[in-house]
Amino acid sequence: MPTRILPAVGDADAVRSITTLLSQLPDAEPVAPVVDSTQLIDTLARLAAESVDELPEVVVVHERIGPVPALELIREVALRFPAVGVILVTSDASPGLFQAAMDYGARGLVALPLSYEELASRVQAVAQWSVGVRRHLGAGGDVFTGVGGTVVTVSGAKGGTGATLTAIQLALAAQASGRSTALVDMDLQTGDIASYLDVQFRRSVVDLAAINDISPRVLADAVFRHDTGLALLLAPAEGERGEDVTDRAARQIVSALRSRYEVVVIDCGAQLGGAGAAAVEMADRALLVTTPDVVAVRGAKRAVRMWDRLQIRKAEETTVVVNRHSRSTEIQPPLIQRITGTAVAATAIPANFKELQSVVDAGRIHELENKSSVKQALWGLADELELVKVPEGAQKAGRFRAGDRGSVSFRRRREG
Repeated sequence: MPTRILPAVGDADAVRSITTLLSQLPDAEPVAPVVDSTQLIDTLARLAAESVDELPEVVVVHERIGPVPALELIREVALRFPAVGVILVTSDASPGLFQAAMDYGARGLVALPLSYEELASRVQAVAQWSVGVRRHLGAGGDVFTGVGGTVVTVSGAKGGTGATLTAIQLALAAQASGRSTALVDMDLQTGDIASYLDVQFRRSVVDLAAINDISPRVLADAVFRHDTGLALLLAPAEGERGEDVTDRAARQIVSALRSRYEVVVIDCGAQLGGAGAAAVEMADRALLVTTPDVVAVRGAKRAVRMWDRLQIRKAEETTVVVNRHSRSTEIQPPLIQRITGTAVAATAIPANFKELQSVVDAGRIHELENKSSVKQALWGLADELELVKVPEGAQKAGRFRAGDRGSVSFRRRREG
């Protein structure tokens, strides 16, 4: 059986060099190269969705791949697609880099300029390893082989816009629909998820920051299992410890969570740090929560522009959620959309804090009544974002709500 080899190379000259050599290897079947980290992950996810047998045995990652650095990309591939062997092609063949590549999950390293003998030897060894892993998976081994869960980040345009409440209710909706869900507090200095859910905890996201290999057991030890079934990964009780969670650590943590849960909801707060930026960049959906007032909308515009300048996320790839909406306010969602240049969620969250006050004060936000218009809207938003598992035969519109009233759909109004 031929060995399928997927090159991930951004440089055109390097693509030609690598593909030419790969095509000369015995029993090798090079597939069309991918040019960046996003395309590589998307390609592997699409193939894994069909079957683990559709995945290439070997992925060759060039050191200058981007936008995600090569080592971090290798880590994500190793976590999400453990049946794929990764070879790093690099001009630095030092023992230090070799050890780092192995720590990140690579199965081999080949030095530049490429040597046919060295490349052939590495590809053969890695392909044999990959075949052995797949044989193990076929025997029922407990190794994750899916395409990975959906990651959603929730950020505030400024403090007090309701990002934490939104994140919690989105996670509760996903969990209640039957999807395994993790809720992460990445607001590292001032995170409040534990207070909202009346949780006393020992471990936090900081406990994972210094771990290079986040195994399922290590991850399970760090999360808190809430009564609702949510897996909580909380911010540290001592805010200064949040500095230990670097952008690199955040990438590893998010990748580990994505490989173990169907839905991962991350509260990033209103202040952008390295860890939050990494989470937003990795997210499938990035939400920015604002209220319909001048100060908050300006904050949303400022955040969107900063994300774009830092190449974290483009405006059109961001979804603004309007909280505390009222039809009597001067600033309406279409205006917010024009100001920020983002998409705006069709479901707006109504201004009705009286419904929330008792459960917020008690730290029992998960006990918010189903008839609450705020809960109905937020669970409707979860449906709009496709975070919930829809019962078979359910209608597409309004298919998973906490009740029948409360959410305001601007898409329906415009289409009507």
